[in-house]
Amino acid sequence: MSALIDGIAKNNFVVVGRAGIDFFTDAGVAVEDAETVTVGLGGSSANIAAGICKLGGQASLVTRVSGDSVGSYCVGQLKRYGVGTEYVTPVGGEYRNSLAFYESRVAGHRNVIYRNGAADFQMDADDVAAVDYGKFGALITAGTVFAAEPSRSATFDAFARAKAAGLPIIFDVDYRPYSWPSPQVAEDVLSRAAAQSDMIVGNDEEFGFMAGGIDKGLAKARALAADTATIVVYKMGEKGAVTFAGGEEIHTGIWPVEALKPTGAGDSFMAGMVTGLAEGQDLRAAILRGSACASVTVSRPGCAPAMADTPTLNTFMAEHPGPTDA
Repeated sequence: MSALIDGIAKNNFVVVGRAGIDFFTDAGVAVEDAETVTVGLGGSSANIAAGICKLGGQASLVTRVSGDSVGSYCVGQLKRYGVGTEYVTPVGGEYRNSLAFYESRVAGHRNVIYRNGAADFQMDADDVAAVDYGKFGALITAGTVFAAEPSRSATFDAFARAKAAGLPIIFDVDYRPYSWPSPQVAEDVLSRAAAQSDMIVGNDEEFGFMAGGIDKGLAKARALAADTATIVVYKMGEKGAVTFAGGEEIHTGIWPVEALKPTGAGDSFMAGMVTGLAEGQDLRAAILRGSACASVTVSRPGCAPAMADTPTLNTFMAEHPGPTDA
């Protein structure tokens, strides 16, 4: 446990994975009724990095972006949030940044993500070799980075380089079926990544997927904590989370809010949890902080723009009646 917490305590993270551009409708508006949309930064890893910086931590992103105006937009937004872009490299040709187009509503929510010829999948061994791992405390990534080559092999290489530099690995399973060639490939690759990680965060469906059935997901999470990982967080949506660490099970609830949309919750949970641990909070408090961040994010439009900064989070937690019972 100490090596993982010591790394997180540096509050300086190298985050591997995509930055994307988001289009989202006004509150309650279906796509077919939209006359205007808002643009914002998205992409799981970029969201996590932005969330960390908004909460007072430091993060640098390792990825590829398209060598066009959309790629420039993503880099500009990363800089706006304070994310280090020294390892963000443009790629030309027909490769394009991913685009998410989603509705700011819960009932009937639709989210379309364009990933054909994705620029971030072109991250390669040279990109991860260029990183100065020694200046960071931990490596964070999300599962979409493993969905295609050369990004998949490059990320496993980054794992090895990070471990050689003494950095713990933090892995958000983040399974997105549309990015993968087949469920079988995804199950194998995500399981390999989980086996190399010190902290694993996922929901019940994602652990169930790796285990071969949703009814087996909780046992899978428990086994990973017993065998290879130091901390495993098993999220269950409105039912809260179960966290396995040091032979203990920590059950936590959620902070109920009137959600505007479901997107961005997992990324903000990760940002809130790791920055809470970096500030010296115990594991239960850090998980509840992550849950509060998720609630703030789903109650506001966008992903990175919706994520809480420190004053917003402190106000939310002070004024809210408190989390549900586990």
